[in-house]
Amino acid sequence: MSEILTRLHDVLEARKGMAPESSYVASLYHKGLNKILEKVGEEAVETILAARDVDAGGDPQSLISETADLWFHTLVMLAKLNTGPEPVLAELERRFGLSGLDEKASRPQSNT
Repeated sequence: MSEILTRLHDVLEARKGMAPESSYVASLYHKGLNKILEKVGEEAVETILAARDVDAGGDPQSLISETADLWFHTLVMLAKLNTGPEPVLAELERRFGLSGLDEKASRPQSNT
């Protein structure tokens, strides 16, 4: 599973130096982090709506497509910030086998 994420990350990295008109990803990089974050937020909302539709008896393919869009734009965000899927996968692996409640309790407390 991580192989496809690594392959996609390699493509996203290659798009960084391309002209904005040459690819969708290159155009996102050119528009900057705020545009990428906007796309992540948009795809998150669309994923939530698709999940609600599936729960009400809708087509699961829409949820799969929207989740793929969300993951894709999240990977673009990570690449823009000079990281990739590996640290995220490592964090998920670190959490595997931990109680979600224990893991959350171990996080530093935020003042916000």
